[in-house]
Amino acid sequence: MPFVAVAIAVVVAIIVLIILFKMVWRVAEPNEALIISGLGARSKPIDGVDSLGFKIVTGKGTSVLPGFQTARRLRLDSRAANLEVHCVTQQGIPVKVRGVVIYKVGDDFVSIANAARRFLEQQKSMDGAIHELFTGHLRSIIGNLTVEDLILNRERLTSETRGSAADEMSKLGLVVDSLQIQEIDDETGYITNLGRPHAAKVAAEARIAEAERNQEATRKEQEAMRENAAVIRDTEIKKAEYEGQVQQAAQQARQEVILKETRNAELEAERTEKRLESEVRKPADARAYEQVKLAEAEREERISYAQAAATEVQLRAQREAEATRLLGEAQADAIRQKGLAEAEAIKARADALAQNTDAVIAQQLAEKWPEIVQAGAGVFGNVDNMVVLNGADGIEDMLAKALTLGGTGLGLARQLLSGMNGQNGQSAVNGHPGPVPPVAAPSGPDES
Repeated sequence: MPFVAVAIAVVVAIIVLIILFKMVWRVAEPNEALIISGLGARSKPIDGVDSLGFKIVTGKGTSVLPGFQTARRLRLDSRAANLEVHCVTQQGIPVKVRGVVIYKVGDDFVSIANAARRFLEQQKSMDGAIHELFTGHLRSIIGNLTVEDLILNRERLTSETRGSAADEMSKLGLVVDSLQIQEIDDETGYITNLGRPHAAKVAAEARIAEAERNQEATRKEQEAMRENAAVIRDTEIKKAEYEGQVQQAAQQARQEVILKETRNAELEAERTEKRLESEVRKPADARAYEQVKLAEAEREERISYAQAAATEVQLRAQREAEATRLLGEAQADAIRQKGLAEAEAIKARADALAQNTDAVIAQQLAEKWPEIVQAGAGVFGNVDNMVVLNGADGIEDMLAKALTLGGTGLGLARQLLSGMNGQNGQSAVNGHPGPVPPVAAPSGPDES
């Protein structure tokens, strides 16, 4: 039993040691470097350059104390960054250059240290940094080159670009394995036009050679054609002479036929014209003449009707105006006669008043007697109790005194005279008679 316990303890100890070894020991792969930082992480100076506070391990293993040291891996394999640059050449021609940069972290400790300081936690951003770096250098270099230089001497462009970026790449701890310019395009068609003269020259030489061969072949063909044409000409001359004689005879016969057809056509045209004259033109002229006459008669009828209506309206207006004038004159004469009659009546009344005032007053009093009695009765309007003596004689005396006492009768008479005088004066003004002198009213009996 003690032996078994010892064996188990040994096995457990070995397992624990293996686990601890796995936890502590780190091995760098061939394509990476271990960057160890923390307590005691110092590298020996290499070529007079230390690791500046961290340890770099490549191609081997090293121990890392958990909790006191940290190990991170920096990849040393190659990377590729695509380039696409829009720039302008020395000639002012815009071009687009596409290429690729193959780069990696340098294998020496200095390059690894520089790359670790800049990209250890941002290794994915290397491509963007390389793209920005090389596009800037490509723009500056292409700006000093022509399009012809870009096409014919791409090696110069790549070498100058690598040379100008070498210092910056060294600071970043990176090295360029390869820089390739894949394609150069221009939007103006300048590169296409560069090849056109050579293509045109080759095409022209080909067309010249082809034309020379065609010319030689044509010359031989023309010689053979001339010989054939001489034989054909003689044949055609004889054939033309015969055909001319045949055509002349046919032409004469055709002329005779044409003359006959022309005469027949003229006769047919004359017959058709006469038929149209009798069947169409004359009836149409008659209908048109009839329509014109009917329209003229209708127009004359409308004019006569309008003139008669206008004359009737004018006569009616003249009659109405004459009647209005006669009615006005009659009304004016009646008003004038009425005024003259009133004036003569006023004048007669004024003369009568001047000659016999008492008679006129008596007449006026008689005419106004109901009003006088009403006015006299108004004296008793405010009497509550009245005692009459002497019976009927007393009542008669009382009424007579009521009409005379108090100036009622005299006032009424004066009002009548004043009204008459005012009316006479107005009439006198209208009828132009002279003014009527005032009449003195007779004094009434003494009041008792």
